[in-house]
Amino acid sequence: MRALVLEETNKLTLTEVKEPQLESKDDVKIKIQSVGICGSDIHYYQHGKIGHFIVEKPMVLGHEASGIVTEIGENVQHLKVGDRVCMEPGVPSSSSREVMGGFYNLDPKVKFWATPPYDGCCSDYAVHPAAFTFKIPDHMSFAEAAMVEPLAIGMQAATKAEIKPGDVALIYGAGTIGVMCALSALAGGCSNVIVADVVDEKLNIISAYEGITTVNSSKESVQDVVNTITNGIGVDVLFECCGVESVITNMCSVIAPNGTAVLVGMPIEPVKFDIVAAQVKEITFKTIFRYANMYPKTINLISSGKINVKPLISRTFKFDDSIEAYQRAVEAHPSDVKIIIDME
Repeated sequence: MRALVLEETNKLTLTEVKEPQLESKDDVKIKIQSVGICGSDIHYYQHGKIGHFIVEKPMVLGHEASGIVTEIGENVQHLKVGDRVCMEPGVPSSSSREVMGGFYNLDPKVKFWATPPYDGCCSDYAVHPAAFTFKIPDHMSFAEAAMVEPLAIGMQAATKAEIKPGDVALIYGAGTIGVMCALSALAGGCSNVIVADVVDEKLNIISAYEGITTVNSSKESVQDVVNTITNGIGVDVLFECCGVESVITNMCSVIAPNGTAVLVGMPIEPVKFDIVAAQVKEITFKTIFRYANMYPKTINLISSGKINVKPLISRTFKFDDSIEAYQRAVEAHPSDVKIIIDME
């Protein structure tokens, strides 16, 4: 079968690799239909590493995917051949403390697609545990199903924020994950979500959704917009999705007393933070890393139409043109949210 392989930094090839086979009675084999390009894929492509995850041998890219079940292990009960599915890419150790505690996303031994040393799924076929493979309805496109993975991050953030109906939220960063947090916050009950960024093209995309207020922070004051909407009280929930030190340092000023901040973005370097500014407001801080138990609810929100991800699919490339797709992603066009590779 063919796979998109990162041979070395800045070198991709469409290569013939060995077709995977079921490894256990609990696995399923999937014909991959759609794969999204994630920022982590691009980072590995350009830099060969993310933190301590270092690409030391050729690696198949891709972890946001959907497909059709072509084979099932004899223990699999909830899926059958022909089912349309999407796959949660991280598989934890079944006996880990984190799994037993219900926060399996934090298992240090998790096997996550396209995270060294594990191959991803931008290939004709993939084998995956059935427990992390989820059926999707017939009316959901494979491209939409590939969007479940990034949206699950927003869902994790919104869930940890413990949003109450009518809350006002502020999102710093209108990249893919910031957009996912904004839509998840609305679905979670926020009456208004303010999205701040410095790129008008990105803000224009998210502004098309009802309940969103956008602000270009290079042209106007985020504080002034927040004060106008909240009558000077501040936002109930803030999602930091850009990892910019100046934002993190000053974010307490726009959060209401007893509000919540969810740290989603990952700064490149350690940042300074005003602890006293947080203490005097008793702000609660939460962090997220990937997601746990979010796929079923995320699929439900997309399939019901409560969250529409179709406008966020910016470009679609055929598998034959997947290297060109990555070149497009590297160019980081401001109007691009998600690039999808159509494997058929």
